[in-house]
Amino acid sequence: MRYGVSGSAVMRAAEAMLRSLGGTQVSVLLPLSALPSDSSVQLGLVDPGVEEVVFSPVVVRNLPTENTGPRRRLEFLLGASAVAEAAVDRSIASGLELLEKALGVMYQGELLHIEGIVTERFGGTEYLYRVVGVE
Repeated sequence: MRYGVSGSAVMRAAEAMLRSLGGTQVSVLLPLSALPSDSSVQLGLVDPGVEEVVFSPVVVRNLPTENTGPRRRLEFLLGASAVAEAAVDRSIASGLELLEKALGVMYQGELLHIEGIVTERFGGTEYLYRVVGVE
């Protein structure tokens, strides 16, 4: 079924929406994978480090929390085109795979654990990722 809207137009519309809603900036932390293969690395004695990937514009929304759950839950709305571009730059198959490999999201100096990722699609085109981060 065709909706009459091209995939690139949907992605541009999503980026415009994020900018118009007061988009901010967040960083996703990815583990570095290029390490020497000596025994200290295999034993976990060497910290592989992380790579910080910055995304902007991103819309951040507060989500309700339960009294027994995390102290803070935030939803980050990221444009799929920016995430896909970052994935290609790192030889990762897709934007979703990049987000699934992430160690967490840095927002306002805090590292939040990624609780879940939802991919939004329209007309068969990924246009937005909803990433939920928790303290």
